[in-house]
Amino acid sequence: MAWSYSLLPALALMPLAYVMTVHTAPCQTCRKLTQSFIKGIERTANKNFGGGNTAWEEEKLAKYTRRCSIGIRSGLCAGQSSSSTPNSVIMSLSPTSLSLGSALGLDRKGTISSKIILKMEYKSDTIKRETRLLEIVETICEKTDFECNKLLEQIEDQVETWWFHRQLEAPDLFEWLCIQELRLCCPPGQFGPDCAQCPSGPHGVCGGLGRCEGDGTRLGDGECVCDPGYSGPLCQDCADGYYREKSSNGTQPPCSACFHTCRKCTGPHDYSCLDCKSGWILHDHKCIDVDECGTELARCPSNTYCFNTDGSYECRGCDQSCVGCMGSGPARCKKCSRGYKLHGAKCLDVDECNERAIACPGLNEACINEEGSFRCECAEGFIRRDSICVENILPTGPEKGLFDDMTDDEVLVLQQMFFGVVICALATLAAKGDMVFTAIFIGGVAAMAGYWISEKGDRMLDGILKGR
Repeated sequence: MAWSYSLLPALALMPLAYVMTVHTAPCQTCRKLTQSFIKGIERTANKNFGGGNTAWEEEKLAKYTRRCSIGIRSGLCAGQSSSSTPNSVIMSLSPTSLSLGSALGLDRKGTISSKIILKMEYKSDTIKRETRLLEIVETICEKTDFECNKLLEQIEDQVETWWFHRQLEAPDLFEWLCIQELRLCCPPGQFGPDCAQCPSGPHGVCGGLGRCEGDGTRLGDGECVCDPGYSGPLCQDCADGYYREKSSNGTQPPCSACFHTCRKCTGPHDYSCLDCKSGWILHDHKCIDVDECGTELARCPSNTYCFNTDGSYECRGCDQSCVGCMGSGPARCKKCSRGYKLHGAKCLDVDECNERAIACPGLNEACINEEGSFRCECAEGFIRRDSICVENILPTGPEKGLFDDMTDDEVLVLQQMFFGVVICALATLAAKGDMVFTAIFIGGVAAMAGYWISEKGDRMLDGILKGR
């Protein structure tokens, strides 16, 4: 296999779960793969690759033919098949040196075997074609397209055969691969495992007014799926809700839509009906709506009521205040729901909080009225704990120290007083207990304490009285 090893890195990325028979792959996947392959050929056409280029092939074949025709020894190319390499074709050359002639395979007469030339060209071309094929295959399927990658892994041999041997005689890759080799698809106008002919009429498959089920694939039953407005085995009849227009030139006219209430008609108007759709009744060539609610044709479940619509009816839910109803709203109730009371013709909400003497018997509870009911909540300032309402006491903060509430000015005064006391103390010590300086020191301390106590006395007293 010429490109198995070169494609190994690309194929190694494919999941092992792709082990499956090729015949299960759908035709659409094969069609998509071949279209992508052809695009790859076009994309790489100008990248100095060989292979996949008809003009290139013809040029090479023509060059080979010319070389055989100018051989010095006549008849040496006769009988050679296109697939064989000539073994004794000798071409006349004039080498510039014997050493060059020896290197090229020249004999003593200055001739070179065309076998050497063709082998060199064949080997070079094969490498180019393999490289080009690898580049095409690596981009033929998107990484997320699992079906495409699975099919590509399974048809490696067929792709190689077509690329190297069948392009000239089978230029249509889709036809050769998907229809003939893999038998996944059928030609247009055919369907099923054996590619049977689709139903056809004077204007083509399904009369040109529909499509054949399974057309172009090995699947389907071949029945015609008609375009809107048409019916019949070959889509030649008008479907329900359509009529045949009149023709003035003798050709079969198209089918046009009837008025929306008509099942069969002679024209597009509401008075052209011949038969009516379900939910309508024919009267004087017109289709009149049937009131299923008024004729008791409707079947609605309990606690719903019938609502008539054009050609049908709906079952809608009763109001929440009703137990059974004849229409929408609290005034159409047959019976009032629990929590509602009939006032005149309407079922209205009962305010249990006002009508009951003790709606909420719990301590510190308050009654809250709701639509059709009520609920009991704790009164303001209370919260529910263990099914009872208790006072909601806010937690107190941490106890403050004596200096916590001091302002910046008070701190500054205390600092100044403190430095004054220190100076007096040092002076007293220097005077060795002189009474004058001692008196000044004691007075400074007393002044500082008095100032602070006078400012903080009220708060201290309040804290003492509160047991802080």
